Amino acid sequence: MAETRIVRQVDAPRAAVYRALVDPAAVALWRFPAGMRIEVHELEPRVGGAIRVSLTYTDADGTGKTTARTDTYRGRFVELVEDERVVEVDEFETSDPEMRGEMRITIELADVAGGTELRALHEGLPPGIPPEQNELGWREALARLAALVEPR
Repeated sequence: MAETRIVRQVDAPRAAVYRALVDPAAVALWRFPAGMRIEVHELEPRVGGAIRVSLTYTDADGTGKTTARTDTYRGRFVELVEDERVVEVDEFETSDPEMRGEMRITIELADVAGGTELRALHEGLPPGIPPEQNELGWREALARLAALVEPR
């Protein structure tokens, strides 16, 4: 199973970044790659809290993992340390063995000059997901996160 690591500076306080990681309304504004739209079905920000999200391709040539154009995943929060760390375990709803398996996402926040350093580790990527595509999607989503929380 592959993994991706991303480090990004966000010019906003850790508390603002953390809130955007666990607030369902905020997640709906940033946590999707270019060419997709998101529906947050469930996001309970507590240890053991459920997560269920669908990402749907906006163009007709996108191929989904769950349905023809949609990727749906479900999971749970396994660790939440306010303003410091979010860990979740997710799995795609799919019958495709190349897309199955639990993925662990760990996001750590630290103070840096001018804001917050966000370190994201996405472990256990299923064999059908190229790590470079996963990384690109996360970079696009994190750019949206930064735009959401950084002062204008």
